Amino acid sequence: MATRSKTKAAARKANADKRPHAVARYVRISSRKAKIVLDLIRGKKADEAQAILMYTPKSAAPVALKVLNSAIANAENNLELNRDSLYVAETYANQGPTLKRYWPRSHGRADQILKRTCHITIVLDQVK
Repeated sequence: MATRSKTKAAARKANADKRPHAVARYVRISSRKAKIVLDLIRGKKADEAQAILMYTPKSAAPVALKVLNSAIANAENNLELNRDSLYVAETYANQGPTLKRYWPRSHGRADQILKRTCHITIVLDQVK
């Protein structure tokens, strides 16, 4: 049995990050490729980041745009923040589980193919 579970839960809730955020989990893009796109929008205003992602010709751009739109909607609907005062405070792509597949080769051998996934997180904040 856990000890002091109610007090630990209350402390965890008090220290939780109050900034609006959104997460896309198990995205079928490697985290290295996603980080290139996320580096483009870090520190930018929300509307400017949307424009950058719309015209970025990378495979991770549509997924990042979807996560950004979700974070903006969370800020407007849940926390009642003004869209014009939002900027991208943090972005990161953590590595997810890797799908392992095999490719047949000559002489009865097999090569392993690693299909990587990632978890994309975007955190917004208000301009002071």
